[in-house]
Amino acid sequence: MTRIPTKQEVLDWISANPTLTSKRDIAKAFGIKGADRIDLKRILKELEAEGHLEKRKRSYRDPDRLPPVSVLQVKAPNKDGDLFARPLEWHGEGVEPVVLIIARASDPALGEGDRILARLTAVHEEDHNYEARLIRRIGTNPRKIVGIFRKGAEGGRIVPIDKAGQTEWLVADGAVLGARDGELVEAEQAGPKNRMGLPRARIIERLGDPTAPKAVSLIAIHQHAIPDEFPDKVIAEADQAKPVGLKGREDLRDMPLLTIDPSDARDHDDACYAHADDDPKNPGGHVIWVAIADVAAYVRPGSALEREARKRGNSSYFPDRVVPMLPDRLSGDLCSLHEGVPRACIAVRMQIDADGNKISHRFVRGLMRSAASLNYTEVQEAIDGNPNDRTGPLLETVLNPLYAAYAALKKARAVRQPLELDLPERKIVLNDKGEVESVAFRDRLDAHRLIEEFMILANVAAAETLITKRSPLLFRVHEEPAPEKLESLRETAQAAGLNLAKGQVLQTRHLNALLNAAAGTEDAELINLSTLRSMAQAYYSPENFGHFGLALRNYAHFTSPIRRYADLIVHRSLISAHGWGKDGLTEDEIARLEETAAHISDTERRSMMAERDTTDRYLAAYLSERVGNEFAGRISGIARFGAFVKMDETGADGLVPVRSLGREFFHFDREAGTLMGSDTGLIIAIGQRVTVRLTEATPVTGGLELELLSIDDQALPRGRGPAKRSTRRKAASTKRKKDKIKRKVERKRRQR
Repeated sequence: MTRIPTKQEVLDWISANPTLTSKRDIAKAFGIKGADRIDLKRILKELEAEGHLEKRKRSYRDPDRLPPVSVLQVKAPNKDGDLFARPLEWHGEGVEPVVLIIARASDPALGEGDRILARLTAVHEEDHNYEARLIRRIGTNPRKIVGIFRKGAEGGRIVPIDKAGQTEWLVADGAVLGARDGELVEAEQAGPKNRMGLPRARIIERLGDPTAPKAVSLIAIHQHAIPDEFPDKVIAEADQAKPVGLKGREDLRDMPLLTIDPSDARDHDDACYAHADDDPKNPGGHVIWVAIADVAAYVRPGSALEREARKRGNSSYFPDRVVPMLPDRLSGDLCSLHEGVPRACIAVRMQIDADGNKISHRFVRGLMRSAASLNYTEVQEAIDGNPNDRTGPLLETVLNPLYAAYAALKKARAVRQPLELDLPERKIVLNDKGEVESVAFRDRLDAHRLIEEFMILANVAAAETLITKRSPLLFRVHEEPAPEKLESLRETAQAAGLNLAKGQVLQTRHLNALLNAAAGTEDAELINLSTLRSMAQAYYSPENFGHFGLALRNYAHFTSPIRRYADLIVHRSLISAHGWGKDGLTEDEIARLEETAAHISDTERRSMMAERDTTDRYLAAYLSERVGNEFAGRISGIARFGAFVKMDETGADGLVPVRSLGREFFHFDREAGTLMGSDTGLIIAIGQRVTVRLTEATPVTGGLELELLSIDDQALPRGRGPAKRSTRRKAASTKRKKDKIKRKVERKRRQR
């Protein structure tokens, strides 16, 4: 008779072989055959009932695992000099995982007993289960400096790229890391600050040429004064935080909530689950759960963490890095809904009917455990018939019900008709050196739209609950377009032979009708861009003015508290409104809501500008090797000094200076958005298809200069004198058409 393994032996096998966890794999590993498989099945059932394992179709896995960012305690080096660490947050009942520390040249020396925050990667090696890469020592938060290294006789100095007047830093000869004179470097404070003389630093990374790709986002961060260092008190508070338990919370750990994010996401602040509604009064309906990280449980009012989060307002995202609103200990660890790890959350249960209309909702403060951390692409591929090892076991029980609920929400969206702009988003792909490898446009999958609709529904539920309970909050406000901007859009549409309804209260469905009429035509991009330009900018406010773009009366941001301070305010308001604890909205916060709204609206715009500048610089660096090449594009803007062209291939914007258009004078018509040549009658207007030559690319500023070669497939006159008669006739005809439209608009205005 074959020896049946003990429960602990089975757990050890699953822990060491996470890809071979089916009953067949386990039986093969222990040489179990025939009738003895009945005993193995019994053991697996018992382990599942005891909570040690969870079954996914035919496979089992350990539900307890280490989060990707963990606190470790360094052990003494082994005989080979390798450093291992003990995970201080191991919740499992099996064998404690073995963690190997992978040291880099720039890491400080670690010793036995040091507590560190590290990023973990699961591996399948004989002597360890995880590999750890240092983020920082717990309790230490050396100041970071970014600047230009100036070599000296004994080491050198770092001249910061911050605002003028910042202190220079001395670098000892042994702390320069081989940096060369003129290189951009990142350094950290070395030792306590001296009372006399310059402070000392050690270089931890050479970023090379200040115009090189790795320097791009750092320069933008410093130019826009985005805080990228956490004060010591903030780090200390984050390090002292402990995982929140079940006390006073609803237990959601058995619910198969999923996180679905981009493949490179480092934090997960929202999870969802859906199933068919079993209420006989709601035939064809669905129940949707959205669970959001309970950041308020860790970031308490009046704390250093709270003050720093408010100061930052939001996280800032760049192609090569993130400047988070919260320290790694929270944003990447305790507040992040990692797979298989118990996490505090605030969740909302929403009941929708067969047509996607929300008929009820309720909020709970709970403890959840994500069943899986998936990315958009693999989820979509599973739905399209190509599941992988991660999505296959979840397809029937979890993913299909999610998409069924989304199908219902799409019906409600079609009735509501939020603004449906079609403006592809650029994606800059970097290689290991930080150089631009490619510029593409992000895919818009149904998986993206599903999460978007679920989050919108949850945000509406939060706003409605707080309005009903008369609890103060910050609304996400998007007002309707200004009349003058609408008139400009209407003229652009008329010039393209299209019509925008007039003489009635503007609704998003009117704009959608215009966008649909333009779809598939050569003017589609022009109409989408012009519609976007006519929109007001969204902002935060303690007063509710509705959300025009989403066609919603009540809307607040609830779903991203790890990266947005506004969501944290809404969470605290929900806590106060439900009486869930003492970490709700305080009287002081309520008194400052208007001030807070203005401040975080400003920090949001600051991040957007820094992110846009960074993208421009990366694109300029990418295109710098293609100076002299020709590109197709479209006129995207007109100014007195020239025309802006958005190039089709990359989406990059370049300038055609008016001085490059010839000797003639070009009249700028601000109202019509045109430039017209005084001699040739040549008209340059927004929306025209053009061919341009790239004449200059300046990565340090992100500037692109272009030469205009043709408009609407017609070559420009190359001489410096008057244009050909045919060109003048065509330009004059175009001008007459535009003047006719303007006269017609003016007549109607007078008639009103």
